[in-house]
Amino acid sequence: MRVVIALGGNALLKRGEPMTAQVQRRNIRTAAIAMAPVASAHQLVISHGNGPQVGLLALQGAAYKADEAYPLDVLGAETEGMIGYMIEQELGNLLPFEVPFATLLTMVEVDGNDPGFKNPTKFVGPVYDEAQAQQIKAEKGWTFKLDGTMWRRVVPSPQPKRIFEMRPIRWLLDQGTVVICAGGGGIPTMYAPDSDRKLVGVEAVIDKDLCTELLARELDADLLVMATDAEAVFLGWGTPQAKAIHRASPEAISEHTFPAGSMGPKVDAACQFARATGHMAAIGALADIEAIVRGEKGTIIGGGFTGLSYH
Repeated sequence: MRVVIALGGNALLKRGEPMTAQVQRRNIRTAAIAMAPVASAHQLVISHGNGPQVGLLALQGAAYKADEAYPLDVLGAETEGMIGYMIEQELGNLLPFEVPFATLLTMVEVDGNDPGFKNPTKFVGPVYDEAQAQQIKAEKGWTFKLDGTMWRRVVPSPQPKRIFEMRPIRWLLDQGTVVICAGGGGIPTMYAPDSDRKLVGVEAVIDKDLCTELLARELDADLLVMATDAEAVFLGWGTPQAKAIHRASPEAISEHTFPAGSMGPKVDAACQFARATGHMAAIGALADIEAIVRGEKGTIIGGGFTGLSYH
């Protein structure tokens, strides 16, 4: 079976945790322990979020003059290498020596006229209280929105159109390689207007779940798993009536609304994949990945199921 797993940025660096290399490695080790049995039994492709990590690099870049700071596409490329390195090493400590790994810097085409540039929605960086957010907004001109009860920076998040590295990804899979790619939704790239196919970077962060859905669809994956810091998709999240969904059809779960900055894109991506391929998509906790692949935990969408059932 070909399995594509998207590791959420907030699962690799949990909300409120110190943004240190040691904390990220510890969380990636937890992910590796969960993914190792999957890698042993199936073809495995891994993508990951990078919102907290890109935000951290952007904060570090504040030490530069305005014209010296690195743009978001370059910061995204840096995080692909950093997180991919840690995933390779932690998985490599668990799997047989002969299992090959490869982390690919992955460019993803976006449309310069995408409406996402007019309405930033993608959370990056750490959380702040309202006073801190207002101060940074005044200093840097950044846009902030509520993420739960705290404030975080938001940046444009255009739709992914095409993954440029699909051919090497397929080739590596054919060689039995565990492939880590499309990290952070890939590096946002577009063709410059009025140019002869000249590629340029874009100041944005693509939603990694929507990009991973495109990746899984292009690879004809049997299962798409989106691992996050929640054990399932909940109806009535944060209320006494909250219910965890176990199985759902795309039609049934689409009748409900989920937060645009967190669970919403995951549900949209899962439904899109299930409708396009007839295969299953799943959403659940990072530590439960092996059980999610077996269909025991998380929220499973598609695969011929109708209606909604609950844990």
